[in-house]
Amino acid sequence: MTGFKNFILRGNLVDLAVAVIIGTSFGAVVTTFTNWLTAQMPDSASKVFSNVDNSFGAFLNAVIAFLILAAVVYFFVVTPYVKAKERFFPAEESGTPADIALLEEIRDLLAAQGGQSKTL
Repeated sequence: MTGFKNFILRGNLVDLAVAVIIGTSFGAVVTTFTNWLTAQMPDSASKVFSNVDNSFGAFLNAVIAFLILAAVVYFFVVTPYVKAKERFFPAEESGTPADIALLEEIRDLLAAQGGQSKTL
């Protein structure tokens, strides 16, 4: 179970899944917007606009569906994921990284021993 938890929380699996969901939904918005723009071209036979109201309604519906889906994904996937990630894998404390602190300690010890080492 620990391996699965690490797989889910350490990698970018959730980020990638959210990107695919949002990208697919936004693709529907772009498609309906394009249909709305092309529906405003006059019909060659009757010189009247065809399906302008229907196309705008479909575009508006796609925008609203996108916003609802984005809110659901954010509140039910992203927020719990971030909280779980912070709980199981807390961020490192700010300050000097451990390897830099170790190198500084070695430098100070060498300087205290003989004073022969150069400081960069």
